[in-house]
Amino acid sequence: MILETAVANLLSPPVLAFLLGVIAVAVRSDLRVPEALTKTISLYLLLAIGLKGGMALREATFTEVIGPLVLSLLLGVAIPFVVFIVLGVVSRLGPVDRGSVAAHYGSTSLVTFTAALVFLESLAIEYPGYAPALLTVLEIPGIVVGIVLASRASTTGVRWGAALHEVFAGTSIFLLTGGLLLGLIVGETGYAGVRPFFEEPFRGVLALFLLSLGIEAGQRFGSLRHAGYGVLVFAAVFPFVVGSAVAAIAVLAGMGQGGAVVLAILCGSASYIAAPAAVRLALPDANLAVPLAASIGVTFPINLALGIPYLTWLSAVLTG
Repeated sequence: MILETAVANLLSPPVLAFLLGVIAVAVRSDLRVPEALTKTISLYLLLAIGLKGGMALREATFTEVIGPLVLSLLLGVAIPFVVFIVLGVVSRLGPVDRGSVAAHYGSTSLVTFTAALVFLESLAIEYPGYAPALLTVLEIPGIVVGIVLASRASTTGVRWGAALHEVFAGTSIFLLTGGLLLGLIVGETGYAGVRPFFEEPFRGVLALFLLSLGIEAGQRFGSLRHAGYGVLVFAAVFPFVVGSAVAAIAVLAGMGQGGAVVLAILCGSASYIAAPAAVRLALPDANLAVPLAASIGVTFPINLALGIPYLTWLSAVLTG
C-alpha cells in the first residue's frame, strides 16, 4: 500500500509541478512565479497548518504533548552539532559556512512537512494533532545553535539582536504560532466559516508553491559544484540517516507510526525560509548559496520523492 501510494505521490500534481519548475530552468524557459505570489502562498500554508494544529491541540492533554515537545527541543539542539562535525569531515567548508549549513539543517522545512501530512492522509494514517507545534519548536534551536557554532570563526561578529528578532518575530515562527493560538481560540465552530478556503484549495496552492521551488532548485543546484562533492553527498543521505534515527527514537518514545513519521521528516528536512533570513542577518560573511542549494536542490526533492515514503514504511516496521 505504501509503495503504491509512493508511486501515486510521484505522479501527483504537486510533485510534477516541482519537476516542471526544474525542467523550466534546464531548458532556459522564462517561466517565473512572482515573488509576491510565492510569499502569499507561504502565508496561506503557514496559517492553514497553524489553524488546524491549534484546533487539534484543544483536544490534546498536557501529558500527551509535553514529551514530544521536549524531545523535539533536544533534537533541535543536537542535530546542528552533528551536522557541523560531519561537514568538517566530509567537506572543505570553513567553520562559518559549516555553521550556516548546520543552522539550515537544524531547522526544518514547512513544505516537506506539509507534503508528509498529505501523504499520510492519502494512506489514512493518523498523525498527532500537535504536529505543527513540533514544527514550531524545531524551527528555533537549530538556527540559534548553528549561528553559535559559526560565530567562533566569524570575522564580522554576530548581530545577535537582529538575528534573534528574525528567529522569533520572523514570518514563519510568528504566523505559525499565531495560527496555533487562533485555532486554540476559535475551535471547530469558528473554523467552520473559513474551512472551504483553507481545505479545498490546499493541494492546488501547494502545487503552485512547489512549482516556484522547482524553479529555485534548478537555479541553485550549480552552486554545489563550488562546495564540493562532500556537501552533495551529505545533503543526499541526511534525510535517510537522521530520519531513520529519529523515527526509531520517536517509536521508543511512544509517538506511534504517524507521530514517528512527522518527527522524522521534520528532523530529516532543511529550512529555506526561516533560517536564511536569520543567518543573513547574523553571519554576513556566510555563503548562503551553499545551504540553499543543498536544502532546495538536493534534500527537498529527495524527501519529496523518496524520504517521506521510506520513513512511512520504516515507522510501520518499527511499530509492528
